[in-house]
Amino acid sequence: MAGIEQWLTSLGLDEYVDDFAEHAVEWDTLPELDHELLKEIGVKPVGHRVAILKAIRALSVGDEPSSAPQQPSPAPTLAPAGEAERRQLTVMFCDLVGSTALSTELDPEDLRELIASFQNACRIAIEQYDGFIARYMGDGMLVYFGYPQAHEDDAERAVRAGLAVVDAMADLNADTGEHPATLSVRVGVATGPVVVGDIVGDGAAEEAAVVGETPNLAARLQTLAE
Repeated sequence: MAGIEQWLTSLGLDEYVDDFAEHAVEWDTLPELDHELLKEIGVKPVGHRVAILKAIRALSVGDEPSSAPQQPSPAPTLAPAGEAERRQLTVMFCDLVGSTALSTELDPEDLRELIASFQNACRIAIEQYDGFIARYMGDGMLVYFGYPQAHEDDAERAVRAGLAVVDAMADLNADTGEHPATLSVRVGVATGPVVVGDIVGDGAAEEAAVVGETPNLAARLQTLAE
């Protein structure tokens, strides 16, 4: 189980080490896991199950994790202060609908787990299309397509990511036993010229600021979305 324990820890899901050990999940049985088996093991949040299954698919057959601690992938390098640049950027805002009402209906711990599952599902959908999550904002997030890494089809990538985020809500709501609420999300996407790269904030709050009409338009579209 040392390999499984290390693997789960590298995914940030070490809370399930004991559950995997209790159910005798070995390295060679990982590929047989699916959503139902993971639920039986004890992995309830949809986002966690999706993350585990995605990690399993990414592994080569027979490629057991090293016993040495795995180093996290380096975060995209942001331009240092004073090196801001003008570029075409697609900005996305995602926001969980009705979070204020949910906060009055759910226990704080249940609400925390729900928002974490929501954000993780959004993150997985966004990272499929190389979106860069610039900031988590409570129950929402600000995402850039075209910075720090640019693609010729960033606008299309953003639209596809937005649709994937909406589709992810259906998967979250499929497990009605996890929470009594029905989750839905609003997504706003806009493309245009911006100045990006000035670093604002410190530590965990550090981000690359984007200046221009584009982020304001994306925020307004998100507010107006059904």
